[in-house]
Amino acid sequence: MNIAGSNPIRVLLVDDDEDDYILTKYLFDEFKDNRYALEWTTNYDEAMHDMQTSGHDIYLVDYRLGAHSGLELLQRAIKSGCSAPIILLTGQGDKEVDLKAMQAGAADYLVKGQFEAPLLERSIRYSLQHAHSMEKLLYEALHDSLTGLPNRTKFTEMLGESIKNSQKMSSSRFAVLFLDLDRFKIINDSLGHFLGDKLLQSVAVRLKRYLRPHDVVARFGGDEFTILLSNIKDRQDVIDVSERLQREISIPFKIDGHEIFTSTSIGITFFDRHYERPEDILRDADTAMYQAKVDGKARCKVFEPEMHATNLNLLQIENDLRRAIDRNEFKVYYQPIVNLETQTISEFESLVRWEHPEQGLVSPCDFIPLAEETGLIVPIGEWVLAESCRQIVSWQENGLSDLPLSISVNLSAKQLMHSNIANQVKEVILETGINPRSLKLEVTESTVMENAEVALQILSDLCALGVRISSDDFGTGYSSLSYLHRFPFDRLKIDRSFIMKMDEDAKSEEIVRTIILLAKNLNMEVVAEGIENEKQYQQLYDLGCKLGQGFLFSRPLAKEGVDDLLKNGAPRVSPPKWSGERIFASSDTLKAASVQ
Repeated sequence: MNIAGSNPIRVLLVDDDEDDYILTKYLFDEFKDNRYALEWTTNYDEAMHDMQTSGHDIYLVDYRLGAHSGLELLQRAIKSGCSAPIILLTGQGDKEVDLKAMQAGAADYLVKGQFEAPLLERSIRYSLQHAHSMEKLLYEALHDSLTGLPNRTKFTEMLGESIKNSQKMSSSRFAVLFLDLDRFKIINDSLGHFLGDKLLQSVAVRLKRYLRPHDVVARFGGDEFTILLSNIKDRQDVIDVSERLQREISIPFKIDGHEIFTSTSIGITFFDRHYERPEDILRDADTAMYQAKVDGKARCKVFEPEMHATNLNLLQIENDLRRAIDRNEFKVYYQPIVNLETQTISEFESLVRWEHPEQGLVSPCDFIPLAEETGLIVPIGEWVLAESCRQIVSWQENGLSDLPLSISVNLSAKQLMHSNIANQVKEVILETGINPRSLKLEVTESTVMENAEVALQILSDLCALGVRISSDDFGTGYSSLSYLHRFPFDRLKIDRSFIMKMDEDAKSEEIVRTIILLAKNLNMEVVAEGIENEKQYQQLYDLGCKLGQGFLFSRPLAKEGVDDLLKNGAPRVSPPKWSGERIFASSDTLKAASVQ
């Protein structure tokens, strides 16, 4: 629509009376603004076709058109998608016709013989300006303000049209891609929302650049994008497009002096005749995208019906998980941490278990990831912390051990980044009466590295309470050595993946040796996780590791099992033999080894 440019504003008069056309032309000649170009038709069908294709900028339609009604033409044109304003003209004033015209969507209603050039010009100008403000409002309602892409509403509308077309014509095939940027929250939190927005804009540009002209890409919300691929050949064609988009997104973005790396997980849904609503296609594409995330991110996944069943099962588990908190269905199990020299036990790691009323004992692998995703891990983790501290105090007060007992409790990523975590720990210490030095909080290095500055402050606040901090699963994250000296860690826990392989893999043994040496140089304790046989025990003993845990010594035990363990003592395993290879046993040998 041209209301401010140099091109003439095209006006079409739809009127079967030539005298009315001549009179209208005279009025146009009197307009102060000579940018209007008046055209005339008496043909109803011709006018209808022109209005459907928006051939003109504005239409003047006579109320009476022979066998047809101008009001009928107006109604049909607007219903067919005519976006240009329509002014209805009538030979005599009629309030009922006036009301019907405005209800049908007419821009204005004028009575012939009762208006002169200034009034007609003002009506046309007002109608054009109002229409321009409306298509603008409509555009903003259907497009994302940040990227300029169609938004969720517009994409869903276009997808609905594609469904209708495909149901009419079997040759009309399409697919939907659901994209989610991997690790976008980390980028947003670390570099700020301003750069995060610029990254989204850059992603939108790349997606548009590498799609065909008739394909549609939309910003669905947040860091989610959807793509409608039309006229597809086959499944492999769509997968090829998806993989090409993944390669393009993986190329680093250079924004305001920053080199930003990201990737995308893509879910794919192919149109099938059982789909009747766009919401169902989008749901399934989103499900496939989620599965791509679960499988390791930076990949594409085609929707399969069993994924929906899995989702329903996850939804049921989530509902049960929410109720489990109120129904006290969670239990804390305790795995002993053993002194590898004396086989004495003075410490336990607390591990949460879920005793489902119907499914029995649910593995943490089946509910912890879901608890993390839904945020339920925060109240669950808070309960585990309090229960563990209460229990260790109870064992100490009952005199079940001659040694001072301590407890190690895992903090999830969401717990650690919770703004009130230090106060929560402080309250637990005060409520349970536990000695802060008897409480050791374990955090994974990947959790710490993802938001280093915030994590450093939180860990410092926790250390100020007197608790001790352990780096869990050490060696499996990234940037460990460059950050390790900055954080107040008291101990390193060697991940079980290294321990399990060290009796068969020399490289794993050397990694364990290096971690032990590193910890000793930094004056930290070392705990080896996942000790399952005596050979691993012997190797760790030879390397100078003093603490360990694993099935060789004990599986995680319920409270009653720990009671028996503390009363009767742990069943001893064959002690390691002195092999003459044991190093790092003293500070002198440590210094000598570090020099060599």
